[in-house]
This record gives sequence, C-alpha cells and structure tokens, in this order.
Amino acid sequence: MKLQTIACAVAIATGGFFFSHVMNDAIAANNTVAVSQVIQPTQEQALVSRQLATLVDRQHYLNMRLDAATSNRILDFYLDSLDADHSLFLAPEVEQYKKKYGANFGAALKAGDLSGPYLIHAQYRERLKAFYEYMLAELKKPQNLKQANVYIETDREKAPHFASAEAQRQHWQKMLVSQLINLTISKEEEAAKQKALKDDPTLANGQDLTSPEDLTPVQTLTKRYTRQLERISRVKSDDVLDKTLNAMMLTYDPHSNYFPPVDAMELNRQTTLQLEGIGVSIRPERGNEDYTKVETIVEGGPASKSGQIKSGDRIIGVAQDGDKMVDVVGWSSSEVVGLIRGKRGTKVSLRLLGPGASMSQARTVGLVRDIIQEEDAGVRSRTVEIKREGKNHTFGVIEIPSFYLNYRARRAGTDYRSVSEDTNNALKALAAKNVEGIIIDLRNNPGGSLEEVARMLGQVIKSGPVVQIRDGNGNVSVFEDEDGGAQTYAGPLAVMINLASASASEIYSAAIQDYERGIVIGSTTTGKGTAQVQLDTLAHGQATLTQRKFYRVTGGSTQNKGVVPDIKLIDIYNEEFGERKAKNALKWDTIPTAPFKREGSVQPYVQNLSQMSQQRVVADPQFKYLEQRKAITQKTEEQKRVVLDIDQRKAELMELEQKTLQAENQRRAVTGQKPYPNWESYQASIDALIEARSKMKAAQRPALPEDETFVTESANILLDYATLQTGHKASGK
Repeated sequence: MKLQTIACAVAIATGGFFFSHVMNDAIAANNTVAVSQVIQPTQEQALVSRQLATLVDRQHYLNMRLDAATSNRILDFYLDSLDADHSLFLAPEVEQYKKKYGANFGAALKAGDLSGPYLIHAQYRERLKAFYEYMLAELKKPQNLKQANVYIETDREKAPHFASAEAQRQHWQKMLVSQLINLTISKEEEAAKQKALKDDPTLANGQDLTSPEDLTPVQTLTKRYTRQLERISRVKSDDVLDKTLNAMMLTYDPHSNYFPPVDAMELNRQTTLQLEGIGVSIRPERGNEDYTKVETIVEGGPASKSGQIKSGDRIIGVAQDGDKMVDVVGWSSSEVVGLIRGKRGTKVSLRLLGPGASMSQARTVGLVRDIIQEEDAGVRSRTVEIKREGKNHTFGVIEIPSFYLNYRARRAGTDYRSVSEDTNNALKALAAKNVEGIIIDLRNNPGGSLEEVARMLGQVIKSGPVVQIRDGNGNVSVFEDEDGGAQTYAGPLAVMINLASASASEIYSAAIQDYERGIVIGSTTTGKGTAQVQLDTLAHGQATLTQRKFYRVTGGSTQNKGVVPDIKLIDIYNEEFGERKAKNALKWDTIPTAPFKREGSVQPYVQNLSQMSQQRVVADPQFKYLEQRKAITQKTEEQKRVVLDIDQRKAELMELEQKTLQAENQRRAVTGQKPYPNWESYQASIDALIEARSKMKAAQRPALPEDETFVTESANILLDYATLQTGHKASGK
C-alpha cells in the first residue's frame, strides 16, 4: 500500500511580520499602485497557483468544486488572514473587494492570475505603514492612562469591520493606551524583580538575568513600531503567495497547507529529523531584542567544525554566496533563520559580534551548509520508580516526539532513521531490564508517518487491522499488522496522551484502546483524523493535501472527537487548541467495524482504576497546583475586554499574581521547599529556570515536577491494573 504521510498540524513561522491592528482609509491611489509594482508574482508562483487550485478542485477529500461560492469563502479567509481582528479594512472596502473579486477568486487562482490578492496585499502594506506612522505620531503626545469605565475589546475576531475611519481611530487610540498601561506595569515589575535579584543573588541560580534596556514605555513602543515599520520593506513575494494559497487551502480544511520554499525546509525537518543549515540554534538576546544571538552549537555541524562560532555571538549580518552582506540588526529570529538555512552545499557568511565586543571588532565567518542530524529530537527512553508498601516498582518510559521517517533517504537507498526502529530498540532495552510495564508517552506528539505507526503497533499487538482509511470516493482500505504475529513486547502497557497529541498519535492510542492492549491515560486528543499527501514536486515550494480520513478498527473516526482516554487526568491546554475549535474542520462520522480480536481486558477495570487514580490525584501537590493554575488561566481567557485605567488594571493583575504565587507556595510547602516571599522573587527564579533549561539539550533537561507527575501517576495506574488483575484471577472470576 502506498505510504500516506500525515502532515503535522504545526504553524511554521514565515518571517516577515504579524499584524492585528491597522490604519486609516485615506490612501492615495497612486501609493497603492506603487506598492503593487514592488511585489509581483513570478512565473513559478503563478504556475504553483494553477497547480494547487487544480488539485484542490479535483483531488481533495471533500470533492468540493472551486466554484463561485467557494471563491467567496477563499476571499473571506484571505482578508481574515491579513486582518484578524477586523480593524484594518473598513466595512465598505470589504464589500468592494467581495464585489470585485469574490465570485472569481478561485477561477483566477486556477488560471495563475494572482493580481487580485497581490493588489489587496499591496493596500494592506500601505495601510499597515500608515498605522505605524499614526501610532508613532500619537506617541509624541501625552496619553491618559486613567480612563475609568473605558474598555477595549481584546477579541475582535467575529466583530464587524469598522464602518468609518473615525470609529477605527478611536480603537487605535484605545489600543495605544492599553499597550502603554501594559508596558508601564511591566517596567515596574521588572524593576521590582531586579531589586529582588540584587537583594538575593541566589535567585538567579548562576544565570545572566540582565535587565532589558532601560527605556520608558513610550521609548519602548517607539522603538518597536519603528522596527515593525522598517520590516514592511522586507516583505517578499513568497509572503503574499503564502497568505493567498493558504486561504484557498483552508477553505477546504485546516490541514491542507501550502509551504513556500523556506517553510518547506521546516516541514521536511519535522518529518525527517534533518535540517539543511549550519548547525546552530538562535534566539533574541535577553534585554535587547534588536540582536539575535547564537544559543547552542550542534556538534558535528558546519559551525562546530569551523571552530569560529561561539555560544553568545550576536549575528549582525548574513550574506548568501556571492551576495552583499545583509544587516540583520532589528530583524526577528525567524527572519534570520530564513536567511541562514539553505540547501546542502551552498555557502553562507555570518557577520558576528562577540559578547561585549564593539562594532569594530565584528568578524565574518564563511560556512558551507550541510545536513544536520537532529539526534536529540528522536525517541528517548528511561525508567521510573514508584514505591508502594515498602517495595520499589520499576516501569519503562518511551517518549516519542513525532512519528518521523526519512522517506527521501530510504527512497535513495541510503541510511535513514525511523521512529519504528528507534521504538523497537527501546522496547527491547526496557524489557531486558525486567520492567513491570512500559509507558508510551505521546503527549505533544503532532503525528507523522502512517507506515511507521502501523509498524509500531505491530511491535505490541499480535496481529490484525490497526486503522481504516476512507478516500473521498468512499473506498475503504485497511492497514494491517503484517509482521506475521511477531511481537517485540507483550507486557503491561500504558499510553499517555493530551490535547496536543494528534494524527498518528491518535491512530496509535485508538488501536491500543480498541484492542484493550493497554490503558490510555491523560486528556482527549486533538481530533486530527485526516491524512495528507505531501506534494513535493510543485513548481515552487511544497504542499499537503487532505485526501483520506482515518477510522478506528471499531469504525468511529478519530476526526474531530479525538481519542478519549480510559483514565482522565487534568487537561493543561486551552480547548481552543483542538480540532473541535478549528476553522472549517471536517466532521466526525463512522464506517463499519473491521474484523479484529481483542488482545486484553481493560474496560472491566476502568471504573476502579479511575477511582483509585482520583484518590491519589486529589492529594498530589503537583496536580493540585495544575488545577489551580488552570482555573486562574481560564479566568483571564474569559475576559473579552480590558479597562483603560492603570490603577484598576494593576489591581486585577495583582489579584491574579497573588493567586498564582499562593498556588506555587502551597506545592513548595508540601514538597519541603522554601516558599517565595513575594511575586518578584518567584518571577526571578522562574526566569533563571527557563534560562538554564534553554541551554540544555532536550534529553539532558530534567523533567519538571508538574510534568513528571503524569508519568508517575501512569506508573501507579499500571501497578493498580496488575493488582486488580491478580485479585481477579485469585478469586476465580
């Protein structure tokens, strides 16, 4: 059976900018024309538009034609992608766009005509430019931060577009005041935190927690808006194409996506654990986000082999082979990454400043890009011990971050790495240690290769179907465990899932649950039950196209509903994250059951296991802490507006901070740690922890106690299960 690749539901940063607020409507027509001439689609971009429009029209799972109704929806999604909070375009302008482009938007894309979306984007850039100029002008005037009973909406996704420029300007003014209030409070809190660090340097835990630049709120916003204004000039044709084609893809479903060449590289990295670049990780410099600094260097990569790049170096310029050096001071990290990454064998030069060095001491380092194997991003295994009635019990844990497979290397006949092989080795190694059970950790796993998940299920079940797949014509095929009954591990098994477990993770956990081969523990999964083909032979970039839908062996789809665990633990994510809240998600449905034979007996024990688990959870300080934090988070997320009075905003914030501090100190008291005397010392310690962990490889980072408690509880559930089964057999039932 042909391999179908399950595309990860991952938002990939494209560089450029993110916009949510806008400017006025007084734009001269000649300005619009001038901008539209600056960015024009290339022949390759027009060709890929034709290719993708034809593919969605003819080969998408929905069999939905690219007609006038679909075209109008594409335009709606396109406008929303530019103006998410409906404060960029005025209502009359939106109507004009719909009248002019709506019915023929899809037909134009099918013909490779991108003039409409490119013209709209040109107007968008002009208005964004004018918005930043408006804000910069207003920042020169005094602003009133004490406006009692005056509020600003914080969620305008479904709000109507403003009918007039005057109403729009009133919103911008409120936005400016709200940002100044936020920055004023933040600056006061940062000062208090720095004082706490000075009074007690041990809070820093040896980390450099340098204070940000000493700027006033007005200076900070002025610098920020100036930087964003300058960033508009760096928007490329691919950025416009990205918005255009993804609006079309989203009209069909959330997982059909287009990736311009730079983002296609990121997509390939996620599915193969390979990266074409120089082997460094970068991030904004603490205290001065104008600079991007080298955080870590991958051993064996071009940067490491050169010996000329050090952790802490600031990247102030990037040059492609033969091109001029581009000044990247003030650029976002994602933009800098886009310049550094590139095809294997190509050259790139970096202009670097060492820590504390002056501009005159900058140096240039030339490197040749290569393939970087991300060993740290693969399967990890370990053991965990729990103590009960004076006896230690050891369980194995296998953490699977994604279902990766380097299919290009396999196709080329070269050595490649796959998640099924790595997992099989981990199962053998843990079984050799005589663990009492194994926990498969699929939390935060976004998916990957269907072929790999079928192989992995074959490692723990004897035989039978593992997933059913239906195409857009109603044809159903069944993926079977085809290893002839071989089974790497037949012992007690648990699978951990959460809302960020998607796609292949859901196939795996659903099959384990349906076969009753193990216990599924955690919170309901994403609900991404569709399969995409990866289109990597397009004229420009790559794409994923939804062509199949997954069904459990019992017949129910994993789409939308997700996998509901046998034993529920707290869901630490906002429900907006899941498929059930996604725009345009496909619906849940069922097909007939595939013949299969259950290999275990879990369901008769679920009620007792849940009760026993709940008794531990309510007494566990980490779970108590997570429950309290979730309640606090939900309260803030339910707020759809904020007051423009700094005193009231401070009071509301202080209440939330005190509740958070109280939750933290309660768990510290129970676990024998010294409580934090105030919010500032708590924040300083959190900053130090984040800073220290960011410098470690993932495999070296010790598990956070609030994260490890899920693993410990899963081990306890497995031990309960064994105890209940033993009692069941002893009673002769």
